Amino acid sequence: MVHDVPPAAPRPRRIAVGGIHIESSQYTPYRSGWADFTVLRGQELLAAYPWINPQAPRGKPAPGQSNVIPLLEDVEWVPLVHARALPGGVVSAEFFAAWWEEYERLLRAAVAGGLDGVLLDIHGAMSVEGMTDAEGQIAAWVRRIVGPGVPISASMDLHGNVSPALFEVCDLLTCYRTAPHEDQLGTRYRAVTNLLALIESPRPWYRARVAVPILLPGEKTSTRVEPGASLYAAIPKLCGDGVADVALWMGFPWADEERCHTAVVACGPDQEAVRRAAEQLAERVWGRAADFEFVGPVAGVEEAVERSLRSVAAPFFVSDTGDNPGAGGTDTSTAVLGHYLARAGRRRVVFASLHAPAAVVAAEAAGLGARVVLEAGEPAVRLEGSVVHLFQEERGGPSAVVDCGGVRVVLTSARTQFATAQQFEAAGQPLGSCEVVVVKIGYLEPDLAQAASDWVMALSPGAVDQDQTRLGYRHVRRPIVPLDEPSFTPDLTAQVRSSER
Repeated sequence: MVHDVPPAAPRPRRIAVGGIHIESSQYTPYRSGWADFTVLRGQELLAAYPWINPQAPRGKPAPGQSNVIPLLEDVEWVPLVHARALPGGVVSAEFFAAWWEEYERLLRAAVAGGLDGVLLDIHGAMSVEGMTDAEGQIAAWVRRIVGPGVPISASMDLHGNVSPALFEVCDLLTCYRTAPHEDQLGTRYRAVTNLLALIESPRPWYRARVAVPILLPGEKTSTRVEPGASLYAAIPKLCGDGVADVALWMGFPWADEERCHTAVVACGPDQEAVRRAAEQLAERVWGRAADFEFVGPVAGVEEAVERSLRSVAAPFFVSDTGDNPGAGGTDTSTAVLGHYLARAGRRRVVFASLHAPAAVVAAEAAGLGARVVLEAGEPAVRLEGSVVHLFQEERGGPSAVVDCGGVRVVLTSARTQFATAQQFEAAGQPLGSCEVVVVKIGYLEPDLAQAASDWVMALSPGAVDQDQTRLGYRHVRRPIVPLDEPSFTPDLTAQVRSSER
């Protein structure tokens, strides 16, 4: 008697997940290393992704996208290792070597067990001691390990860079569609669903890249103002009909490498539609090259300080843009703080923050309410006043607030960026009680923008100087806007590659 044998259940797809996420200013002496990175492994890594863990935070969706990130079933997720840090300086060779050794070991083990795809969770603007095009090299190493038949999908920040090497290796590349960034998790989900769709596709997919000779800071390319708002709003309309995804990277201006420029990448199963979508968006971007302006009012340091002190608006925000740790600044500059200390008493000022671990230790030793005389920052300034608050900042560690005649200086033990209302509450300086708030930041993050009655970006000097002519580029490809006038005609022909191997 012959019995029918039921077909075997399809094997779950095995997807490896891991990467490294930091943007690095090559103009800061600071080196990012062990103390700066948060490293996730194993189940702790998988728990960070909402399509794997239903309790993971969802974040906000990009315009035109749903906030729903459903669980992805019939997938076996293989955790590698993921390292993430606040933007900083060039990554130390020691830390990078240790991260790669662990990532490589786990990836080789995953390949030995059978692997269908790789999610490469990266930023795209990392610099590493002794390396050029760090993410491009990582992708090349991953390809050598997994072989030609395993697709790689890269999820990136829109302020990253897509080098020719990265494009050649990765089958899929996508990036955020909002700045300030509110769709990080949604972007990673899109990278994963595109990867699964490619794996299941009966025919090859194609990807197309166009390099656009523009290199601008995020403070000129926010998706909340024009032309960034219109350019990113056009992306969903370019998808469909054989185009699965279109992405626009603005590049990272505080590194000096050939890969630093705007780039467009499209992907999907229709080769001609993919090429056309990439070229259309690139042409739109280039057509607006002369239209990018700062997202808000700007002024030199002295003018910005005086404007905030003359205003009756409260709170009045001042962005100390050149020392923004959210882009790689050292968080030690007193170029703006010194002006407020010299004008103490004119308005109540909160300066958040200054990385000064020795000053924090001295404030803690003196105790709450004590009078102190401290030196902090670069160049060093004299902080003479009272310790009015001691607290533990989530990223900045042990921290102190010293009132210097009405100028309250937030001192931290580690580099950090005060970008949320909750951080100011923890520092004992709720935003509603402030007259002037100075932050080490570029464009205002959502909480600050909502609280601000008025604001100005101070074009201060520093490792993330907004005046690109002062950076002394030697390796970026020229001509490029804004270093050159957009009077030249660039080649916006797409490079096209196939996922078929």
